[in-house]
Order: sequence, then C-alpha cells, then structure tokens
Amino acid sequence: MANRDVRLSLFMDNNFSGRRILFRRGGVAIRDLNAFRFNDVLSSFRLRNVVNRRQVTLVLFSDINFRGSVRIFRGSQNVASLPDFNDVTSSLVLVGRRLTNSQINEIRRTGNPPRDILSISQ
Repeated sequence: MANRDVRLSLFMDNNFSGRRILFRRGGVAIRDLNAFRFNDVLSSFRLRNVVNRRQVTLVLFSDINFRGSVRIFRGSQNVASLPDFNDVTSSLVLVGRRLTNSQINEIRRTGNPPRDILSISQ
C-alpha cells in the first residue's frame, strides 16, 4: 500500500528547526494536534513519498477536526516557511496518493478522513 512509503517531518520553527515530529511510515489523520502538543506551532515541514514522489498529499487545517482554512501540498517537497499559515495548523491529513479537491472538500464537510489511514484524536 502506498501509505507505507510516506514520510513527514513537522518542525516548530522555520527552516526545519526547533521541535520536530517525524512520521516514518503510513498515512495519518490527526484531528487535534494537541495530541502531540503541536497545536498552532507548525512553521516548516519535509514531505515525501520514497517510492513515487508525486503520490503524496498533505492537507493542513486551521481548526481541529479538519475544519477552518486549508492549505494543500501535493508531491514530495520541503517547505522551509509557511508565511500565511505559520503557527496556525490544528489538524492535518497525510496520504500516499494525490487527493482531489473534491475529496478534500468531503473531508472538510463530513469531518471524516480517508478510511485506509491511522486516525489520531486527542
């Protein structure tokens, strides 16, 4: 399954510094980043799929339970700074495939992440 190939490093500060949370394997949906004491502190991240660089999606939400404003990142990338979303993220969805805008809107509307990934609540 593609979710096994996903890697994500979240950083508290810009330029990949400060406190870090690392996801080495699998897709994940985090309803409330307070579960990791990481609510409203995300400033930079490294995102990748180690097998197919294009097949990964990270969706950041400004509110818990996949609500509020959203930022979408598709494909492997390093983001050293989130100028318009710095210290805002409260929930996220990470999958080893490309989610469409309609799939992301469905997550926002229902509050339900994709079924084939680990879901974490506080």
